[in-house]
Amino acid sequence: MITIDITMDQEGIIRACRSQGHALADRPGKDIVCAAVSVLLRTFLRITEFRDGVIVRADTQKGFIAFNADYTEKGRVFLFAAGSFLIEGLQSVSLEYPEYCKITVRRKVYGA
Repeated sequence: MITIDITMDQEGIIRACRSQGHALADRPGKDIVCAAVSVLLRTFLRITEFRDGVIVRADTQKGFIAFNADYTEKGRVFLFAAGSFLIEGLQSVSLEYPEYCKITVRRKVYGA
C-alpha cells in the first residue's frame, strides 16, 4: 500500500509531504496506482523546482518521495494552487483505489 501524509499550513498551503510504499495493484511497470501517484508527485516537484518564491527540498527514492516546501509572498499563490492540485489528484486516486493508496492531510500552524 502507498501511504501519503501531507501537512498544510494555516492558510491551506502545502508545506510537507511523505509518500512511501508500493500499491501492488499490479506487477511492476503495469501498476496504474503507483504510476498515478508518482506522476502527480514528480510533476509537483518539477513545476516548483525553479519557481521564484517557492523553496522545495525533496528526497526521492524508489517507493519513497518526501518534500518540505516554503515560500515567500511572491510564491504563495503559486504554491497554494500547485498544492491544491496535488492534493485533489492524490485524494482522487485514494478514493478510487482505497485498498492500494491511503492519504492523510493535516493542518499545522507554522511560524507561531
